[in-house]
Amino acid sequence: MTRRSFAMIAVTAFASTVEIPSPLQASANWPLWEAYTARFLDASGRIVDRDDHDRTTSEAQAYALFFALACNDQTRFARLLSWTEQNLAHGRLASNLPAWLWGNQHGSWGVQDENSASDADLWLAYTLLEAGRLWEEPRYKALGAALCRRILDAEVRDIPGLGPMLMPGPSGFVTGDGFYQLNASYLPVQLFLGISHHVSHPSWRRIAELTPRVVQGSSPAGFVLDWIAFRSDQGFSTDPIPRGEPLASYDAIRVYLWAGMLAPSVSFRQKLLEACHGMADYLSSHATPPAEVRPDGAIKDPRGNPGFSAAVMPLLSALRRTSALDEQEHRLSLAKNAATGLYGASPRYYDQNLALFATGWLEGRFRFHPQGLLQVSWR
Repeated sequence: MTRRSFAMIAVTAFASTVEIPSPLQASANWPLWEAYTARFLDASGRIVDRDDHDRTTSEAQAYALFFALACNDQTRFARLLSWTEQNLAHGRLASNLPAWLWGNQHGSWGVQDENSASDADLWLAYTLLEAGRLWEEPRYKALGAALCRRILDAEVRDIPGLGPMLMPGPSGFVTGDGFYQLNASYLPVQLFLGISHHVSHPSWRRIAELTPRVVQGSSPAGFVLDWIAFRSDQGFSTDPIPRGEPLASYDAIRVYLWAGMLAPSVSFRQKLLEACHGMADYLSSHATPPAEVRPDGAIKDPRGNPGFSAAVMPLLSALRRTSALDEQEHRLSLAKNAATGLYGASPRYYDQNLALFATGWLEGRFRFHPQGLLQVSWR
């Protein structure tokens, strides 16, 4: 399999001259983050998925780093980054993409799969660049820029008939006959825009511009599918190979989250919101987001977890669907466990991450500037 290489293209940092308006004010203390770290963050800096054999993923580490930055938690940020670099990137994150999976295999703890996950890599690179800017820490900014170079080299492909696009990982998502497997939940537009203000390569902005097309192609009935196929001679299709039955489910629920949190003045925001109309319309007459939807819009499983309610709240806010938003906020509040401060009788890792993104944004703890840079309530 050939890869488009960007190894020889220099990445140059821009000066931070963009004026960022203040977001809504939020208290310095973030109870949900404190409850989350109490349950899922161990002393070494590892996020432990206690519902899946105590494994750790690069996604978990990247999300936690973002939340730590959002609430100015520099101590936990440093610990999370150190564990990630030492255990997922062979001690050199500047030159190695992090392995996506770490856990216990045959009684031995360590990396279980060396492949990287591009969505985690993207969040990690963006967060490091923004940590460097907000905390005025050159090391973080340099590390983020180096990681961007690795992502461009290993995980961005110039797809005929589409253009440069972030693949889900370095390998396994392209076949010899021109079949490309894409995942719209790996494409938060604000991150591509933000990175484009730190590094000079044009692909970052171009991927942002192409993302609405991928999301539209992924939602034939207004519900975004987890996986979508693209062929240069056919365009998008719901071909299940090689990912199994095409469904709108646990991956794609994040697309509504990313779209809802996008700044209103971003030129192609409306296209993203329109592509999500099926979910928004469904929630106008149903109290619970569906867990699984088929490509034709038929509901396979109507009972989404509490985190699904959290994930759609920014979308409903962006669309001004006030009644539906109130319904989801109420459902999420009923799922709050007073004993743990988390959501669900037995709080699950993924639900809490969706809730941290959604409630943190709605509470004004962070926002995304129209140019993608992170706004935080503590600065």
